[in-house]
Amino acid sequence: MQDMIVCKDLTFRYKNTEVLHNVNLNVKQGGIVGLLGKNGAGKSTIINILMGFLQPKSGECSVLGYPSFSIPPSVRAKIGLVHEGFTQYDFMSIDEIERYYQAYYPKWKKDVYYDLIDRMNVPHSRKISKLSCGQRSQVTLGLILAQSPELLILDDFSMGLDVGYRRLFLEFLRDFADSYKTTILLTSHIISELDTFLDEIIILKEGVVVMEGKREDFSENFYSYSLPASFSNVLKTDENIINIELGKKELLIYSFADEKAIKKHLLNLGITQNPTQKTMNLEDAFIGLTGRY
Repeated sequence: MQDMIVCKDLTFRYKNTEVLHNVNLNVKQGGIVGLLGKNGAGKSTIINILMGFLQPKSGECSVLGYPSFSIPPSVRAKIGLVHEGFTQYDFMSIDEIERYYQAYYPKWKKDVYYDLIDRMNVPHSRKISKLSCGQRSQVTLGLILAQSPELLILDDFSMGLDVGYRRLFLEFLRDFADSYKTTILLTSHIISELDTFLDEIIILKEGVVVMEGKREDFSENFYSYSLPASFSNVLKTDENIINIELGKKELLIYSFADEKAIKKHLLNLGITQNPTQKTMNLEDAFIGLTGRY
């Protein structure tokens, strides 16, 4: 499969603060990839570098085979971007903005745009400025998908949207990715809704990639175990224990080691009590890997 995005030893600083530390990631053609991390982890910085808005201090980053800071216009037209906000030109109507964008994209799919727009049940003559936040975002998504991009990048697309619009976005994105084999890279703060939606995940923690791979593999091979809180003074993170979270009555251990391996590790530490394995969804596992705070 073609490499759509490749970052090698990517480093970036804001003034004297390094926010990306030798980041390496690879996004292959096809599928939906989640770039996940807490606030300040470096997600939006990576998006800005991918789109050429920022230039890395060291390392390299390529998009569709070109350095991210010098993507030619003909290639940039193959990239759709929703970047921390929604539609420009809000003085135009729903129809007017469609005709305006259509002129710039030879592979324009008008039916894709209106398939999404007509779900709002508003006149096509209505000005963008008169639409709600969710409706404006729906126009934006319609405009992006109608461009027939090979690569679609969405930076926190769900910001300001209620649950109905977020679900609509996800349904359309999945259908579009499956129908047109478009590669989608997205960031979101609402990880619970992405549990069965993502194909691949890249997890950032304080500017470092701590997980990259298939979402199913992460869900199936990252574990949570419970012990009484009294063991909090005995355990610490090591090569087997990725993270420890202390609750009121229990101690949660997070690890890539299966139950047999973690029991052996605990015995080596002098802990004879068997841990209880806990069921996790994607959000639970994300918190377990990156920490609550």
